[in-house]
Amino acid sequence: MAKEGKKYTAAKALVEQKDYALPDAMELVKKASFASFDETVEIALNLGVDPKHADQMVRGTTVLPNGLGKAVRVLVVAQGEKIREAEEAGADFVMSEDAVAKIQGGWLDFDAVVATPDMMKEVGKLGKVLGPRGLMPNPKLGTVTFDVKKAVDDLKAGKVEFRVDKTGIIHCPLGKKSFEDAKLIENATALIDAVVRAKPAAAKGKYLKSAYLCTSMSPSVRLDVSGY
Repeated sequence: MAKEGKKYTAAKALVEQKDYALPDAMELVKKASFASFDETVEIALNLGVDPKHADQMVRGTTVLPNGLGKAVRVLVVAQGEKIREAEEAGADFVMSEDAVAKIQGGWLDFDAVVATPDMMKEVGKLGKVLGPRGLMPNPKLGTVTFDVKKAVDDLKAGKVEFRVDKTGIIHCPLGKKSFEDAKLIENATALIDAVVRAKPAAAKGKYLKSAYLCTSMSPSVRLDVSGY
């Protein structure tokens, strides 16, 4: 087991083993942060589901009202008039069939991919490349669509995907430590509400069991989720 550094140990001493209201937790997380860079504030939600069962999988998207504090590079794979629509919407890269060969050649300088349904036969060839990286377009996530403008606008505005892992936990970024507390709290509330709305009908018992807030390197702070 790795030994904790002095800075981490000092930060950990600030955190009591209790449930904190979201505003108090956000303040404490920042106070306990010791890194010299602008860390990402993250949330972990422990759900009462068993992801081994397909009917208990929790997955979805939501737009964080204050974004993530970074520019999202969007690739749109389309053809015809949708190419111009994508360009006018502000997509960073707009391609057609040529995207497949370029990506297969190792090009991955983008953070999100949007594809029109008529291009999915070509984009489907990239499953082994894009899938493991969480970049494969998916109609359920709004990234396989003819409404290219909305898809690009949402991604640029701070749309994030959440998905429960095999241990029943969702990890998601909320923004940068330099954000005002109110903006991070608003982002956290939007994400938690979206996850609660995504509760599977097959989930029994307590759904949102616990939640923790932290920065990239700081100790975690347990949130009070009794209201959910």
